[in-house]
Amino acid sequence: MIGKKRGYSSIISLFIVSGTYLFLYIPILILLIFSFNTGKFPSHWKGFTFKWYGELFESIYLWKAFSNSLIVAGFSTLISLTAGILLIFYAAQGGRVGKYLGLFYGNLIIPETVLAVSLLSFFASVSIPLGLTTLILAHTVLAMGFVIPLIYARYLELDLRLKEASLVLGASQIQTFFKVTLPLLRPTLIMTGLLVFIISFDDFILSYFCAGSSAQTLSLYIVSMIRSGVSPVVNALSAILLFLSSLLVFTFFSLKTRIRFL
Repeated sequence: MIGKKRGYSSIISLFIVSGTYLFLYIPILILLIFSFNTGKFPSHWKGFTFKWYGELFESIYLWKAFSNSLIVAGFSTLISLTAGILLIFYAAQGGRVGKYLGLFYGNLIIPETVLAVSLLSFFASVSIPLGLTTLILAHTVLAMGFVIPLIYARYLELDLRLKEASLVLGASQIQTFFKVTLPLLRPTLIMTGLLVFIISFDDFILSYFCAGSSAQTLSLYIVSMIRSGVSPVVNALSAILLFLSSLLVFTFFSLKTRIRFL
């Protein structure tokens, strides 16, 4: 009886897991297939074509919005990670960071719409024109809510004996931080950087309120396209982004595996 119950539970668990993965990945598979459909989306399959990919690479405004999203996501990730590293450096020198850590959780608790309106009011009060600069600042504020807690939590888990051994062997506080502490935090920094880059790249609400009329991100451009009807060019763009992200993940894990076996 016990063996049968375990068999039934494993079948149910397998069914739930399989259903969850199918629910997640079947829409992506449909998107990839219909990016080659001759008919406009949504429609039945009418034939195979590369027409939408050709229109994608000919769209100047789309690639301009894509480059804006890359710039905003890249700079906001770089600034937030730099701020996180500096905060950890301050904590490593004996600074009391823990009691102020709750301030960074506000970005995660407060609804993003409220945060966007607040930032827009702040930019207007200090007379900062809306554009790429305000977008980078807004996305950096959002990213700090992820970067600081994650990096600091990992810092608290580090073995203090490694730091003490470095200091006993004659290394300075700065040398210990860059030779011992920072390398131990590298996986967390990479993971957090990828997380905030994706969040910033895909963000719509902050971009909608803080972009103004002089800058347009990819999410804003796609929404403007959807208002006039869903174009299959969006499917083609999504397919390319999915391919690039999969290639990046594959390269990252292959390098990680290669380093492990060297």
